[in-house]
Amino acid sequence: MDKFGFTLKARDGMARTGTITTPRGEIRTPAFMPVGTAATVKAMLPESVRETGADILLGNTYHLMLRPGAERIARLGGLHNFMNWQRPILTDSGGFQVMSLAALRKLTEQGVTFSSHIDGSRHMLSPETSMEIQRLLGSDIVMAFDECPALPATEERQAEAMRISMRWAQRSRDAFGDRPGHALFGIMQGGVIPHLREESATALKSIGFDGYAIGGLAVGEGQEAMFGVLDYATDFLPADKPRYLMGVGKPDDIVGAVLRGVDMMDCVLPSRSGRTGQAWTRHGQVNIKNARHADDPRPLDQNCTCPACRSYSRAYLHHVFRSGEMISGMLLTWHNLHYFQELMQGLRDAIAAGTTTDFVAQFHAQREKGDIPPL
Repeated sequence: MDKFGFTLKARDGMARTGTITTPRGEIRTPAFMPVGTAATVKAMLPESVRETGADILLGNTYHLMLRPGAERIARLGGLHNFMNWQRPILTDSGGFQVMSLAALRKLTEQGVTFSSHIDGSRHMLSPETSMEIQRLLGSDIVMAFDECPALPATEERQAEAMRISMRWAQRSRDAFGDRPGHALFGIMQGGVIPHLREESATALKSIGFDGYAIGGLAVGEGQEAMFGVLDYATDFLPADKPRYLMGVGKPDDIVGAVLRGVDMMDCVLPSRSGRTGQAWTRHGQVNIKNARHADDPRPLDQNCTCPACRSYSRAYLHHVFRSGEMISGMLLTWHNLHYFQELMQGLRDAIAAGTTTDFVAQFHAQREKGDIPPL
């Protein structure tokens, strides 16, 4: 298997399930990608991430280019060897991170000049340099370089960002070249304006990509507005290519996105929440910091098979978090990633069986019921 491909296996409404094939393994869709910003999913061993059911990880171009440097990673055998993850890796383009630098960046037609948040050194990211950095990293799925404006923004600002992103998409395609076994995804922009989203999708399809991302959401617009865009935006994209919603999200965001035809998502939420004492369960969010857990011998979720739930009580998790012990973040992150992957498997099974409506109804009913009461 030396090619990148996508096979759509079943639909249920707008929801889809399928398989992305890569030389490094298959990715079952809909897929949630844990984020390994600096070549690691925080608080987790790569083997442990795989045990949760993850087929693919996300790496961050901006952070890796600054430290340890893409050239160094290439000399050490590429990102897969460097971080001991031999399955597929998607790398973002760095566009979102440099957007968030605000006053530390300068945008021109050529690209973005910015100051490192680490040491203040000056760097330039353009479509060409982003493609080169991602080539050095050796990622399986490469993202086109784009400009992502924060919302809310005027229609004029959203149009300006979308159109420069489309020009950069063509330059990204040209710079990426022909790399068998590796894929390049274009990124739709256009904020919450339907005709801008359609214009962006038309431009991307005319260039031609291996997959298509929906960018410029989960940047301050709120869930209702995000779902409003997804209600029409996925229809603008080719049905025979994977669709990736960037930076999403919470479990109900994920379910809503899948119902609207999204195939791939990523978010730092499971690991970030784990490090701050938050656990995601089928009954909603649990704040392990709360005193009500101090004497509770039960697991976070009695139906969960992750190590945190199999072997440790809420009382213990409360104790190690309050004590500042590293095992707290490790166990809660493992649980969260396990839950997110379990949710994805449930969605895949339901779509294949044509029972997505029932699955989603049960998902919402369990969350409305809430966390189990204390003893």
